[in-house]
Amino acid sequence: MPTVLVVDDSRMDQRLVGALLKETPKLEVEYAANGLEALLFIQTRPPDLVITDYLMPEMDGLELLLRVGREHPLIPVILMTGYGTEEVAFKAARSGARAYVPKPALAKLLPGMVSQLLTLCQEKRELNRFLQTITDTDSTFVIEDNDTTVIPNMLEYAAACLRNAEACDEGTEELSCLALEEALRNAVHHGNLELSSKLREEFDDEKYSELFEQRRKQEPYRHRKVYIKVRISHEGATFIIRDEGPGFDPSTVPDPTAPENLEAVCGRGIWLMRSLMDDVSYNETGNEVTLIKRRRR
Repeated sequence: MPTVLVVDDSRMDQRLVGALLKETPKLEVEYAANGLEALLFIQTRPPDLVITDYLMPEMDGLELLLRVGREHPLIPVILMTGYGTEEVAFKAARSGARAYVPKPALAKLLPGMVSQLLTLCQEKRELNRFLQTITDTDSTFVIEDNDTTVIPNMLEYAAACLRNAEACDEGTEELSCLALEEALRNAVHHGNLELSSKLREEFDDEKYSELFEQRRKQEPYRHRKVYIKVRISHEGATFIIRDEGPGFDPSTVPDPTAPENLEAVCGRGIWLMRSLMDDVSYNETGNEVTLIKRRRR
């Protein structure tokens, strides 16, 4: 039976959430009054889902989010608050919340969120258990139509691979996946669609997005694909990403850490990849990048 841990310093709000969750059958609900109590509970009896208030004594919801994400990455967290602002939602997303809901909207939104997240996380745990049985594997994926909406699914798979290859400290797989995401988006945007990094400096986000969608429908860009090879072994994880664009000369990319380039966009993606991976290398034509994360010794 799935267990949901509700963290709130208000007994009244605890009872409110508990009553709403009774609409979800076969669900056990436990309670904690603050983040410190929640962490003690999680250490002894990890729940399937955490629902936490934002403002609490001892340890608030954002700090709890960070601790759970770092120490128990497979446990999803929903943040709830009485102060529903875009700033709080942004902080929640940056801290790792799977969902954010203002307390006035709990009755309308919470039951559906809980059911959906429990189903998704169960599937993720099953995938993780399956991947743990793999000691060596080579997989190939293809992104067609330059469809970047499939990238999050690719990153979920990559995070599981990094965990099972023991290539990252526990809870840091998502950070390493930032490098992989940068490489995938570079392959689509700059490789296949030939959108220069300088356009991001010249255009606003809306104009850049319009040009992105235009090129997805134009020749010679529309039929280009991105190929991803994933290699898992006792040595770690290797990701090879190849696009079908004309490529570039990696040696010409300026150093983004140089004082004169601090505000420039160009080169930051490669710098990020090299910062988060153990090794990053390009082929001669610049349309294939290899990212390596070695097994921790």
